[in-house]
Amino acid sequence: MARRVAVRAPTAASLPDSLRIPSTTFSLIKTFGKLSRSSLLDLVLQWLDDKTVKAFPPYLGPGSVANFVEDEEDLTAYPPAASVEELRGIYEDLQDRKGGKREVIDRILEGDWRHGISLRQLAMVDMRYIEDHPVGQRWTALQLVPLKAASDPSQSQSGGGDISTPLPRFHASTFLRSIQREISPLVKAHYHIYRSKTLPLTFCRIFVIDSPYQQPRQSPYIFTDSSRIIYLAFPDSTPYIYSSQLSSPSPSGAKAIAAAASSNALTTDTRTLCRLVKDAIPKALSRPQERYTLKPTSLTAKSLHTLLSLRGPGRTNSANGAFTVFADAVVDGCPLDPRLPQSVAPENYNIPGCTEGGKENIPLPLTRQHGKSANMLATIGRKKTPFQQSGVPEAETMQIAKKRKLAVSSRFGTAGGPRIPPTLSTSTFSSSLQKLNNNNAPPPPPQSIPALDRLEIHLQDPPIPSNPQDGDGDEDDDETRPSTLSLTFSGSNVIAGLRQLAELGVVDPARMPSWMTGEEGVSFAVVKGGRRRSLGRSM
Repeated sequence: MARRVAVRAPTAASLPDSLRIPSTTFSLIKTFGKLSRSSLLDLVLQWLDDKTVKAFPPYLGPGSVANFVEDEEDLTAYPPAASVEELRGIYEDLQDRKGGKREVIDRILEGDWRHGISLRQLAMVDMRYIEDHPVGQRWTALQLVPLKAASDPSQSQSGGGDISTPLPRFHASTFLRSIQREISPLVKAHYHIYRSKTLPLTFCRIFVIDSPYQQPRQSPYIFTDSSRIIYLAFPDSTPYIYSSQLSSPSPSGAKAIAAAASSNALTTDTRTLCRLVKDAIPKALSRPQERYTLKPTSLTAKSLHTLLSLRGPGRTNSANGAFTVFADAVVDGCPLDPRLPQSVAPENYNIPGCTEGGKENIPLPLTRQHGKSANMLATIGRKKTPFQQSGVPEAETMQIAKKRKLAVSSRFGTAGGPRIPPTLSTSTFSSSLQKLNNNNAPPPPPQSIPALDRLEIHLQDPPIPSNPQDGDGDEDDDETRPSTLSLTFSGSNVIAGLRQLAELGVVDPARMPSWMTGEEGVSFAVVKGGRRRSLGRSM
């Protein structure tokens, strides 16, 4: 009887979860080493659970794992366990005592899973790392918009979407089937869906490869290549998608895919594979008569909490400015109430815990317990503001500053407000007074982080007289053409910096547009001739 020969036939299916990577692959040590000891043990106990142990079978002796025969079994440092319960008890003992994570990694790769690590196990390790380190990846927010609205310039410039616009519902199994149908002829991929336990997100890990049916076979190191892994995060109830590598959508459609396939018919590089997956995402979420596309945004951050706060299901930056007093529950009611709330006075919107009379920099315990000493500290630490007029009395200056602060509070609300000063204890206060009396020197000013780190002023072209022939005359000095001047404010919190400038009197808060107070969520804009030409919402 003729011997049967195993034949590997190419299929359009995705890579199976049970596809094993040899445990001798050195890059697996680096991948497992990203996790802490406790996370590794929790993950192993999850593999050994009664509900999932069939998907991650450990090595329990000869014949326990299919298609694996071990050589030199007696020379191994980790003899196989007799049962899953015994193996689970071993890892529980490792969890109870202290030690390094290298012994856990060695036992996994050289002992209990010596036959190989499956693709699903590797994906679970990566997702556990993202769960433990929310700032480990750089994420970009992409907006999912209808294809008709993206092609219409009048709707694309409006910035916000219509509340009646239908948005697709994300269903994990349906999305995987749809995206596999879109990219299966060109890309071989492995998919893993994970629901976050701490954030309202659903992660999708996609590992892309051109084809595993190559001769010679590809190196096992390719399965741990981070450039071939795409992370997608789908937040709940929001038209945004967070991606780790897809910064901006490429030209979609059959022409782009055909051009990519024709340029590299035999071998495909990693960038082309990622572009094919990127083009297939909106198609997988589309339905008949409801086509969508991905619209790029300028929001890129490492923190998932930042993306959720700015482009998430909750209140985004469209409720900034004067409306923050309602969103932050500083006042009762809502902006649609016919009567203004009387629970909190407007002067207390952004100065909680501070007294009036020009002593907003002094904590409350100091003014209550040590009035005389606090007045002495305030007198020593009082400085003249940079924009204070010298001939104006102090009482009038304080009154002007108070009116200006009320105007700033009415425009900014709680956005960019000052931080509450720390409360000092009695012992700390007495020790500071003793040092002050002994040294007779003012206390050092507190170290604060500037909201505006840099102000760049660029004069693009020099002023040109309106009549070049009479440019030397004195009568044409005031009639010059307007020159192009650009101002760039950059810092950790630009809105807070503009608020500080308004409090100092540099900027008139009554004449500031709403996009400068953070009310419209604008982070960059182009102003020409006093009119705003373009804007960007990337905060």
